[in-house]
Amino acid sequence: MARRRKKLGEILVSWEKLDPNALADAIAYASEHGKRIGEALVELELVAEEDVTKALATQFDLEYVDLDKNVVVPAVLELLPQELVMRHTIIPMSQEGNRLKIIIHDPLDLELLDMLRFRLNMEIDTALAPKSKIQRFIDTFLNRSVDASMDEAIEEIDRDADLLRDEQTAMKKARIKGEEADAPVVKLINLIINEAVRMRASDIHIEPMADRVRVRYRVDGVCIVRDNIPKGMQNAVLARLKIMSGIDIAEKRLPQDGRIKMRIGKQNIDFRVSSLPAYHGESVVLRILRPDSVNIGIMGLGFEQDDYDRFKRIIRQPNGIFLVTGPTGSGKTTTLYAALQELNRPDKKIITAEDPVEYNFTGMNQCQVREDIGLSFARILRAMLRQAPNIILVGEIRDREVGEVAIQAALTGHLVFSTLHTNDAPSAIARLIDMGIKPFLVASSIQAIMAQRLIRIICPECKEIDPAPDKFILRMLGITDADLEGKHVYRGAGCQRCTGTGYRGRQGIFEMLEMNNELRELAFKRAPTNQLRRAARAGGMRSLLEDGKLKILRGVTTPDEVARITQEEGMVAIEEEVE
Repeated sequence: MARRRKKLGEILVSWEKLDPNALADAIAYASEHGKRIGEALVELELVAEEDVTKALATQFDLEYVDLDKNVVVPAVLELLPQELVMRHTIIPMSQEGNRLKIIIHDPLDLELLDMLRFRLNMEIDTALAPKSKIQRFIDTFLNRSVDASMDEAIEEIDRDADLLRDEQTAMKKARIKGEEADAPVVKLINLIINEAVRMRASDIHIEPMADRVRVRYRVDGVCIVRDNIPKGMQNAVLARLKIMSGIDIAEKRLPQDGRIKMRIGKQNIDFRVSSLPAYHGESVVLRILRPDSVNIGIMGLGFEQDDYDRFKRIIRQPNGIFLVTGPTGSGKTTTLYAALQELNRPDKKIITAEDPVEYNFTGMNQCQVREDIGLSFARILRAMLRQAPNIILVGEIRDREVGEVAIQAALTGHLVFSTLHTNDAPSAIARLIDMGIKPFLVASSIQAIMAQRLIRIICPECKEIDPAPDKFILRMLGITDADLEGKHVYRGAGCQRCTGTGYRGRQGIFEMLEMNNELRELAFKRAPTNQLRRAARAGGMRSLLEDGKLKILRGVTTPDEVARITQEEGMVAIEEEVE
């Protein structure tokens, strides 16, 4: 009789890595979200990924490989095509005759093993390692590989520098199609784009300067210099980018916009391209639009539990306006998309007006603003109301006309989501009134206003206790010795995984203002912002600074990061409270 294979949860419970009650919660979570039990345990932070992988190795009687102990020589990566290694997150370990041993993270991915056997015409043996450690190993190796390849491409183009300074020759070189993808200009641009995507960059900046062309990536909101391309290559590089994005290659006097679609790894990624004439040549920025960057769900936004409960309750209101405020790049659109995805059901009709439509969502009617033909926010919004929607998203309230139509929509039974550029939540009320919208309409239509910023999260791979946090910054943030009793301040030491920054990924900090009778009365009376703030605080609103403070004490981020983002707003709030 065959021996029964123990279940993953049973193994972890027997190892005392998991409480039986927590296992029951994880099973329910996995069932509800269509995930495997191992994924659920890691997502809920009940068990470390390494322990789950070790339990899987025990369950399937496979070898567990500790990649931190340098058991794999980078040279063996050459045994598999780089494209397969990146797409499937696998590492070739060794080869003996016609047998190839590879490290994988999912022992149930039988389709992958069949594909490798067919494609390589070899027998495949497997070992297990955590997916994050496999990815880190691949990134480390490929970064070296990319550096070498970029240097090689730059040297090759540099040899033709005299030719490329001639604009017509540069354009011809840049027009090389896919069948000549090994051409140095094409190779260099592809390497830059692929590396930026792998590094989780949000933007690629190609900036001509007096003596060079600077390449920078924006990672977690901060620009880092990646490379300097010789000035002689400027024409060829810019021409290639303009051809790829469908921009007029001959127009150098006016700003232009275009798009690039590329398949990188397992994803189809869009790049929004902007060219801007500058003193030393056209500056080109590629905005990377990843499908997964807006599919993080409400839980992934970074809410504290009380704000999370309030947010879910507010977005389920039958009507009214919910505003999200903050500067450009503070994650407003991502937050609203998360809310819409939560509400996107067959019984709800959702229509959006956006400028531009960056991400496509099944089940939503998305409209692109086109000012050049008169298709403005206000015109789309009026047309929307004849489409009998339940939920409306207006990309931004820019003027009185859009604001008034949005308010009329809210007052006639629609739930309206929109954004506004203000520093904090209470000042959004004054901003709408300053636009010329009548105070009684503002007071009666708004359900809630939420201000937000994005802060960098400490890298989990190199996270450590900060033995001597800056006392001045702690005092400025209002963190006292009593707050720190029994707790620690953490920092990132810097590692390969976070490219030495100590941070990896971002979360939001929030200021949630929920309208009540007192706030409606103050809005109706055109009360100043400091009065609105005091009333909001009395009603339970936590400031951006206070939300950041909670995340410091939970070890999510550092005092320096919260001070960088909230110092100005925090000081303004304190001054208003003193008044």
